[in-house]
Amino acid sequence: MPSILLMENAGRAVADLLLRKTKGRVVVCCGKGNNGGDGFVIARHLDNAGISAEVLLFAEPATITGDAEIMLKILQHTSVPVLGPNPIPELASRLSDCDWVVDALFGTGLSGPARPPFVAAIEAINGSGKPIFAVDIPSGLDCDTGQPIGATIRATVTGTLVAQKKGFAAPEAKPYLGEVQVLDIGAPRTLLEKYATPP
Repeated sequence: MPSILLMENAGRAVADLLLRKTKGRVVVCCGKGNNGGDGFVIARHLDNAGISAEVLLFAEPATITGDAEIMLKILQHTSVPVLGPNPIPELASRLSDCDWVVDALFGTGLSGPARPPFVAAIEAINGSGKPIFAVDIPSGLDCDTGQPIGATIRATVTGTLVAQKKGFAAPEAKPYLGEVQVLDIGAPRTLLEKYATPP
C-alpha cells in the first residue's frame, strides 16, 4: 500500500476519534516527520468537520519532505492556521483556550532524547492541563522498551496505528499512554494476523 494512503487513513482515523470526544478547538503540534504528516491530515479533517483547528509546526517548512510535505501543501489550501517554525513563545497562550492538544511531534522512529525546542514543547503540553491525544505513541516514549527517553508526553489518549506497540506492555509505559485505542488504517487483516504480535 502506498505510504501516503496509510498517512491519509491514519490522520482520518485519529480525526474521527477526536470528533467523538470534542466539538471544541484543537491544537495540533507537529514535527517534520511522518508523525507530523499525520498531524497535517488530522487538522484538515477536523477543519472539514467544522472544528476549529490550528497547527503548531516545530520545523522549517523547507525541511519537510516526502508524504508529510505533500500533506502540508494540501493543508495550506485550507483555512487552518499553521504557525512555525518555532512557536514556543506563543505556545502557552495557544494551548490555554483549546479543548484538546494533539501530539504529532515524533513517531516510533525516535532514537534519542528530545532536543530543543521539543523539550520545551513537551513540558508546555504536559503542563497545559488540557487533554492530550498522542498519535501512534506519546512523543519521547520508546516503542520497543516502553521506557521514556528524556522529556515525554503524558497522553490522555493514545491512538496507536495498526496494532499496539511492544513497549506498551511495560509497566513503565502506562503513566504516559493513558487510554489506548488501536486505529485501523487499512492494512490487510491477513497480514496483521500473520505479523502482528500482541504486547
